[in-house]
Amino acid sequence: MTIKIPERGLRIWRFAKRLFLILFFLQLFYILLLKWVNPPITVTQLASWISGHGLKRDYVAMKQISPYPKLAVMAAEDQLFPDHNGFDWKSIEKAMAHNEKRPKKVKGASTISQQVAKNVFLWQGRSWIRKGLEVYFTFMIERVWGKKRILEMYMNVSEMGTGVFGIEAAARQYFKKSSKKLTRQQAAMIAASMPNPKKYAVKPISKYVSIRYPWVLRQMLILQNDPDVQKLIQ
Repeated sequence: MTIKIPERGLRIWRFAKRLFLILFFLQLFYILLLKWVNPPITVTQLASWISGHGLKRDYVAMKQISPYPKLAVMAAEDQLFPDHNGFDWKSIEKAMAHNEKRPKKVKGASTISQQVAKNVFLWQGRSWIRKGLEVYFTFMIERVWGKKRILEMYMNVSEMGTGVFGIEAAARQYFKKSSKKLTRQQAAMIAASMPNPKKYAVKPISKYVSIRYPWVLRQMLILQNDPDVQKLIQ
């Protein structure tokens, strides 16, 4: 026995399939475009502006950023960044085990690549749909952009204070200088705030940042001579 699909159902199916293909190729084009062009705005930046937190940003090329902030964010956020394929599976397993035991104090394990995927293409949140999309975009930018472009994007779109996005805006907000002139200590202070830059202030310096940034400085010393790290920060 054959089941006849109503004409209206066929039209809806064809429309949905066509829409999916259009959206798929549009996002693929956008990923390719952003390999060379900075995003006009992100959902997080737009939300900050709409909510009244402001929007301070100033995209800069990698050569205009001191090596210290690049080294600092890797030391603070993702020390395996030069070596992994976008995901730090051991840290993810540890975070999942921690979250099962302490569900009220959720611990993350996002790599720099995952954070870029979330910040550039998606929205903030912990839904399974968003996490699934984050996996897809992380996979794509690792293969299309490469590590240096991912790090450059991270330095430019990450929130580094309330309404402050990117290392150039952060450097000017906190230290009244360009990101190219940041000292090792200043870079470590900004990186130390990254887990929650709205809560952990750089200036006036919060207790959390004052305790964490010396640790970031020590990690920077350990990482700085790694050849793969050197390729990314120069």
